[in-house]
Amino acid sequence: MARDTIQLVCQTCKRKNYTTTKNKRLTPDKLERKKYCKFCGAHTLHKEGK
Repeated sequence: MARDTIQLVCQTCKRKNYTTTKNKRLTPDKLERKKYCKFCGAHTLHKEGK
């Protein structure tokens, strides 16, 4: 399968908040989304973690 499960990490508090899947063959770059962080209490940038 080409889809892998990844974790999204908040760039402000560095906590892992979300999991999602992505096709690594079509999107080799790290995924970035602006999501709500319940620990920060605001919408912050979340990047793909390890």
